[in-house]
Amino acid sequence: MSATQKRILITGANKGIGCATSGAVLAASDEPHVLLGSRSLERGEAARAELVAQNPGWASRIRVLGIDVSDDLSVSEAAQTVAAWFEGEAHPLFGLVNNAGIGLGSAEMQTVLNVNTHGPRRVCEAFIGLLDPGQGRIVNVSSASGTMFVAACSEERQRMLTSPDVTWQQIEALMHEALALEAARGDFASAGLGDGSAYGFSKACLNAYTIALARQHPNLTINACTPGFIETDLTRPFAESRGMDPKAMGMKSPEEGTKATLHLLLGELSGSGWYFGSDAQRSPLDRYRAPGDPPYQGE
Repeated sequence: MSATQKRILITGANKGIGCATSGAVLAASDEPHVLLGSRSLERGEAARAELVAQNPGWASRIRVLGIDVSDDLSVSEAAQTVAAWFEGEAHPLFGLVNNAGIGLGSAEMQTVLNVNTHGPRRVCEAFIGLLDPGQGRIVNVSSASGTMFVAACSEERQRMLTSPDVTWQQIEALMHEALALEAARGDFASAGLGDGSAYGFSKACLNAYTIALARQHPNLTINACTPGFIETDLTRPFAESRGMDPKAMGMKSPEEGTKATLHLLLGELSGSGWYFGSDAQRSPLDRYRAPGDPPYQGE
């Protein structure tokens, strides 16, 4: 990787927070280059055109990559494409931002988990070998819904989901258990899994995966964060279903949701395997910490 470049792959970057993050990364300095990940190349190129319209100087620093995080083959082929683009560079990437996500609507738990939890793992498994082994960074875009889900779980489930020793095998087993509960129309609360929210559960599992991944790759900086309550295609139906205006509910713009991700990508960091609030301050995994509250100091 060129000393004057920091190539960063951002998934789900054709709209919403992903597109706003692309712009924020490019605006931060002349160093970052963005691989704009999109399921649809057409929508990805449209997003690229919008960004270039904002700043024509960004044209040479944005490249569109077709990638569907819910599909093994798509992710594998995307990794092969990136390796081919930068043939001769063993580690052409500086950062990965796992931004693509779904789930505040009525999607089944399996679909939500496939995108929000398995999706980031697919991307990490496929691309981690392309990351700079000494200074590479991974940001998993999570949600406060994940920490609030954990807060409603039993103590046993809380310990597992926040343990510094949690493994992917444990996380996967818990997801299988939750899917079986859903299929049987079981009682999530009695099983220690709160209200059984597919979205919150998927983000709690993503946070746990962040811990496990950081432990496995101590030379990389790997963290998760919430962008905040942001108005996007994912959250807007939530407001509409309640007959409310998104801004009246406190939703902020996608641009306001880039602060934590930008900090975790390009800022000075002292830890890995942590979770950060939308104000870019470290936050606990088992309860909600409001922006502006004192940073979490736990282990």
